[in-house]
Amino acid sequence: MSGKLLKSGIIVSVMTFLSRILGLVRDVVVARLMGDGAAADVFFFANKIPNFLRRLFAEGAFAQAFIPVLTEVHHDEDKAQMRAFIARVSGTLGAIVFVVAIVGVIASPVLTALFGTGWFIAWMEGEEAGDKFELASVMLKITFPYLAFITLTGLSGAILNTMNRFAVAAFTPVLLNVCIIACAWFLAPVFSQPAFALAWGVFIGGIVQLAFQIPFLYRAGLLVKPKWGWHDPQVVKVRTLMIPALFGVSVGQINLLFDTLIASFLVTGSISWLYYSDRLLEFPLGLFGIAIATVILPTLSRNHVAKDPAAFSGNMDWGVRMVSLLGIPAAVGLAFMAEPLMTVIFQRGEFSVETAKMASYSLIAYACGLISFMWVKVLAPGFYSRQDTKTPVKFGIWCMIANMVFNLIFAIPYGYIGLAIATSLSATLNAGLLYVTLHKMGVYQASKETVLFLVKVILASVALAAVILYFDVGDAFYDFALTEQIFHVALTIGCAAAVFFTILLILGVRIRHFKAIGG
Repeated sequence: MSGKLLKSGIIVSVMTFLSRILGLVRDVVVARLMGDGAAADVFFFANKIPNFLRRLFAEGAFAQAFIPVLTEVHHDEDKAQMRAFIARVSGTLGAIVFVVAIVGVIASPVLTALFGTGWFIAWMEGEEAGDKFELASVMLKITFPYLAFITLTGLSGAILNTMNRFAVAAFTPVLLNVCIIACAWFLAPVFSQPAFALAWGVFIGGIVQLAFQIPFLYRAGLLVKPKWGWHDPQVVKVRTLMIPALFGVSVGQINLLFDTLIASFLVTGSISWLYYSDRLLEFPLGLFGIAIATVILPTLSRNHVAKDPAAFSGNMDWGVRMVSLLGIPAAVGLAFMAEPLMTVIFQRGEFSVETAKMASYSLIAYACGLISFMWVKVLAPGFYSRQDTKTPVKFGIWCMIANMVFNLIFAIPYGYIGLAIATSLSATLNAGLLYVTLHKMGVYQASKETVLFLVKVILASVALAAVILYFDVGDAFYDFALTEQIFHVALTIGCAAAVFFTILLILGVRIRHFKAIGG
């Protein structure tokens, strides 16, 4: 099983890598088109709300509740029963999200006032920033229906993942990036406000992603006619598991919405700076953290159904080590190279040197919490695979409260940077609570081998940081031509990575350490 896990993790990582690369291309296009102006703030706002709900309905709480129950049904090897279950879940979930999408379109001004309170107050008082409220209300009508399509895409992806067909779901986000890039290229000149072209790209991307996965469901024999099944026992079980999971697994996203609310009171550009830094953070998080979490949940669910606690603990250990191997050096690299990375990737068109500097500050703050975000992705499935969603919900509530307190403490003196600091601290608190509770329950405790492994990774990451500092040229970097900047960044990353892995080899880390974990 450990070999299969490693292979599945590599497949998902490769597909996710393609998606993230195109995601960076998409963000470069957006940055060049709009920079950190008012229109950029509005588009990121209008895109964030349906994406937040998507992570609740599709990738977050729903997936964590649905996959363990589907694994139970699949374990009985009764395909007719499995098809019936999928039909009832898809019909029930589909009906709910389409109603929510319609309500969201109609109530877009209310949602904008709720999550963009600063803009709403400015609109009420006739201030210039009030234009953002009007623009966001209209743009949200375009982006909100994305929720319905992407939720069903997430459902089909969860089904395919349970069948160990991870590549399809991992590749699907590539299509969203292609749609946004295409709309930015072809439709932006048509609109007086280019941000509307990006909004339509999000809408079209939702439809294309769902259409892409349907043939794969058909080939698996799991494309069924949706049926309403609100009172079906298995659907009730998913609902029961999902409700508390809304808080437990999505605390990070809820915190980001709080950040958006507070940022609407800050200077223009705050939401954009947070967005660009978050996008760079999402690259390693999606590539390593989410990829490992994707393959580990179905496996942990099977371990639990088979009543194999040793394999369960072994796979948890494997997940922690895998995300730590690349998560810790990635966090160090992002923190120490924040400004050069922002400059090389985004600085062109409307994205200025000042924008790169401002976004790099929040990236440093986010990077401090990167490994915590990754550990949460691995530790949370330890509960959800056991169909325990009540325990993490307490942590979700505590962490949301802590995040609000941290926001008040850090946002006043540090503005948008304080929001990023608060998010990182709440993620660290969440990871700590999850691990301590799993340990107390006797479900999982990091092995001595894993603790020693973490020490080795940290030592190698210190060496990596030293290499980055050695190559640092300060503000002289801005005097380089673009090709020189790219070469300098590539050289720094290459040398730092070479030193990192060399130190690991010297300290005795080998490939077999990842294959030896039981499952």
